[in-house]
Amino acid sequence: MKKLLKTTLLASLLISATQVQADILTVDKLNTLNQLHDVVISPNGDSLVYGIKNGQTGQSQLYKRDIASGDVVQLTSHASTEHSVTWDNKGTGLYFLSSRSGNSQLWYLPLTGGEARQITNFPLPVEGYKLNHQQDQAAFAFTVKPGCDSFACTQQAMAEEQSKKHNTRAYDKLMVRHWDAWLDGFNQHIFVGAIDVDQVTTNAKDIMTDWDTDFAGMTQVAFSVDGKKLAFSAKTPGVDHAWSTNWDIFEVELANNNITNITEQNTAWDAMPVYSSDGKYLAWKAMKTPVYESDKYTLTIKDLQTGDVKQVAPLWDRSIASFQFDHDNRSVIAVAQDVGQKSIFEIDLAFGDVNTIFNDGYAADVSINGDKVYFTRHNLASPADVYVISKDGFGLQQLTQVNKQELANVDMGAFEQFKFKGWNNEDVHGYWVKPANFKQGQKYPIAFLVHGGPQGSFGNMFHYRWNAQLWAAQGYGVVMIDFHGSTGYGQQFTDSISGDWGGKPLVDLQKGMAYISKQQPWLDADNACALGASYGGYMMNWIMGNWSDGFNCIVNHAGLFDMKSFYHTTEELWFPEHDFSGPYWQFKQNYDKFDPSAHVDNWTMPMLVIQGELDYRVPYSQSLAAFTVLQRKGIDSRLVMFPDEDHHIRNPDNLKEWYREVFAWMKKYLK
Repeated sequence: MKKLLKTTLLASLLISATQVQADILTVDKLNTLNQLHDVVISPNGDSLVYGIKNGQTGQSQLYKRDIASGDVVQLTSHASTEHSVTWDNKGTGLYFLSSRSGNSQLWYLPLTGGEARQITNFPLPVEGYKLNHQQDQAAFAFTVKPGCDSFACTQQAMAEEQSKKHNTRAYDKLMVRHWDAWLDGFNQHIFVGAIDVDQVTTNAKDIMTDWDTDFAGMTQVAFSVDGKKLAFSAKTPGVDHAWSTNWDIFEVELANNNITNITEQNTAWDAMPVYSSDGKYLAWKAMKTPVYESDKYTLTIKDLQTGDVKQVAPLWDRSIASFQFDHDNRSVIAVAQDVGQKSIFEIDLAFGDVNTIFNDGYAADVSINGDKVYFTRHNLASPADVYVISKDGFGLQQLTQVNKQELANVDMGAFEQFKFKGWNNEDVHGYWVKPANFKQGQKYPIAFLVHGGPQGSFGNMFHYRWNAQLWAAQGYGVVMIDFHGSTGYGQQFTDSISGDWGGKPLVDLQKGMAYISKQQPWLDADNACALGASYGGYMMNWIMGNWSDGFNCIVNHAGLFDMKSFYHTTEELWFPEHDFSGPYWQFKQNYDKFDPSAHVDNWTMPMLVIQGELDYRVPYSQSLAAFTVLQRKGIDSRLVMFPDEDHHIRNPDNLKEWYREVFAWMKKYLK
C-alpha cells in the first residue's frame, strides 16, 4: 500500500512538473501573435483607440480604452480591416479606411451611436488620406496615369494596359523596377477634395497631374492650419531617380495649384513636413549628404512669417525617425535610434536642448496629450504593447497586453546589452540572448546574427522575420553585434562603413565574438553558426573567404556575392554609389577591394543559401552564383528559393518553411 502511495505521489509530482514547464516560442506561435496598429489618443485625452490584428484569424478590429477607468470596448466587427484611423476634432467619431464596399474608401464611425458610414466613393481605391485641421477637406493618395486629368482617363489607361495582347515592358529611363515590382507607367499622386461626414464625396483634384513620379506617402503630407496650403515630400520629375536621393519639400497653394520647391537648395534628402498648430512654422527633417540614404536627419524649421530657415539642435548626434510639434509649439517630441534602442526625446525649438523621455526598447506610434506621451513599445523579449509616460520621463504605465494569453506560458530567453573594444579600440555594442529554459553550468551553441543595411541595427526589438527568441527557443545562445556602420551610435560611427564593407565590420565581429564568449562562458564559440541577410548575407560570403575557420556553418539570405554584377542589376543605384564613391566603371577598385567572389579559394564552411526570386534589391543571381561556387568546390551546401518573395520573407507559411530550413541546417552542424 505504501509503495502504491509513493508511486502515485511520484506520478502526481511528475504531472505537476510537466504542467508548469514553460513552452518555447515557435514560428507558428510567432505567426499567430496579435499585432497592434493605429494607436491614437482622443483630442481631449479621455480615450485611446487602437487596432488589433488577430493572429489566429487575420482579421483586424478597432478598440477604445477609457483612460480613467481602463475599460475597453470593441468598436468594429466587420470582416474588412479598418486602418489609417483619425479622431474627429470633437472626439466623437473616427475616420478610417476600409474596403467594406468592395475597394478602399474613407469611412466615418460616430462614437455616439450608429453604424459606420462611407463618406467617399471614388472610382479608384483610396490608398491613403490626410485631413486638414478643419476636417472639411482631405488629401487622398491614388495610383494614376501621369497626364490624366480625370479618374476616367486613368481607368481607361488601366483597361488598355490589361487588354494588351502582347506581354512586354519598355522603358526609356531608370528606374525600371523597385523592390519586387517592375514599374508600369502609373504613379501615386496626391488629390485634394472636400469631405463631409453627412455626404459622399466622389470627386477630387490631382495636384501633381503631370508628375511621372510618386510622392513619399501620406505620412509625409501636411495641411497648413488655415487649410490654404499643403506640403509634401517627393522627387522632382527627371531621369536621375535611380541614383539620386534628392527628395524635396514642396508647398502647394490649393487655390491655384501653384507648387513651390522650398528645399531646392538642398540636394540631399528632405522629408516629413509638419506645420505647427499656431500656423507660425513649417518643420521637416533634412539630410546634408547627397546620394546617401543613411545620413543624419536633422530637424529643420522655417518661420512662415519671416521666411527664415534654421536647423534645431544640429550638434545632437542622432537621426530623427519621426517627430511632431508639442501642443505649445515650443518643442517637438521626436523618435530616434539611440545605442540599440529607439527612443523618445523632447527637443526645445528655441535653444536646441534635447531631453530623453523614454529609452528602453523600440518606441513608435507616438501621441501627445497634455503632459502625457502615449506610444507603442517592444523589446527583445516582448511584442508591442501600448504605454504611457509623463514628458518628464516618469510614471511609465503599460496600458495593453494584447498577447497576454498567447504568451502566458512561453519562456523567453533573458537578454543583455554589452560593450567591448572593437576596431581601433573604439566602443562597439551588442546583445546576447540566453536560450529558453537556460540551465546554469551548461554550454550552448551560438547563433551569430549579423544585421543588414549595412547601415542598420539588431537592437532591442521584437523582430517578426529575424526574431532572436526563436533561436533561443531552439537552445541557441544568440549574439548580435552592432558593428561599425550601425545606426544609433552617432553619424561618424554610421558613416565609417562606407568604402570599408569588409574592413572595420569584420574586425568588430571577430573581436565581439571573442569578447562575449570569454565574458559569458555558457557561450560555446567553437560550436557556432553565422547567419545574415542582405548586407548580413554579404558578410556571410565575406566571412567565408576571410574568416574561413570561424564557424561550423553559414546561413546566407540574399547576400551580395559579386559586386560588379550587383551594381549593374540592383535598382537603387544611390546605395552602392555612395558607399563605393560612384559608378562601378569609375571606381572599379573600390568595388573590387571587398568583393566576396574574389576570395572563393578560401571557402570551406558549409553554407545554406536562401533567396526570394522577386528580390530586385539583391537579384537572385547573386545567390545562384554563390551556390554554384559551393557546389563546384564540393562544399556541403543547399539552395532554397522562394518564387513569390522579395528581399524579405513575408508570407507566414513561407516564413515557417524558412525557419525550418535554417534550424535543420544548424542542427546538422552544431552539437
